[in-house]
Amino acid sequence: MNISEEIERVIAEADCLFTESEVEAALDRMATEITALIGDRAPLLLSVLNGGIIPTTKLALRLHFPLEIDSIKAGRYQGETRGSEIRWLLKPTISLRGRTVLIIDDILDEGITLAEIRKYCLEEGAESVYTAVVVDKKLNKEKPCRADFIGLEAEDRYLFGFGMDYKNYLRNWPGIFACKRVY
Repeated sequence: MNISEEIERVIAEADCLFTESEVEAALDRMATEITALIGDRAPLLLSVLNGGIIPTTKLALRLHFPLEIDSIKAGRYQGETRGSEIRWLLKPTISLRGRTVLIIDDILDEGITLAEIRKYCLEEGAESVYTAVVVDKKLNKEKPCRADFIGLEAEDRYLFGFGMDYKNYLRNWPGIFACKRVY
């Protein structure tokens, strides 16, 4: 089966866990919470690439206070369906020293990558570091970090849509979907 056939099969079999409007409502709530906590600090939003592109954009448009945006890319998947060692591919160009930083990602899965990015920000001199994820995956084990702002909670399945990918595809799918199986 080629990748196009595989993607078509994944889409056809997927369960919609959250509709686009449910995700948008969760982002509205998150934006209100973020504004209340750090809206007066001119924070730096740090988008975790590639999954954080859509959530960062959607959240930033809801945050009506001065902020800067930069990116960081550290990941364990690199287009695969299972994680491995963390690889640092891009670090922020804006100084983190003395800043309030809000790390934005699509999902908090095992929490290993987010914990490492948080640690990096503190080592670079960030005054405070907060984390925001669209989805917190419910796992039956302790995670090395927790998100400060969570949009939705989902069961432990392979998810795609709204930034989350299936083998680098389907990040742009509206809503959040769970694969019936991973090929």
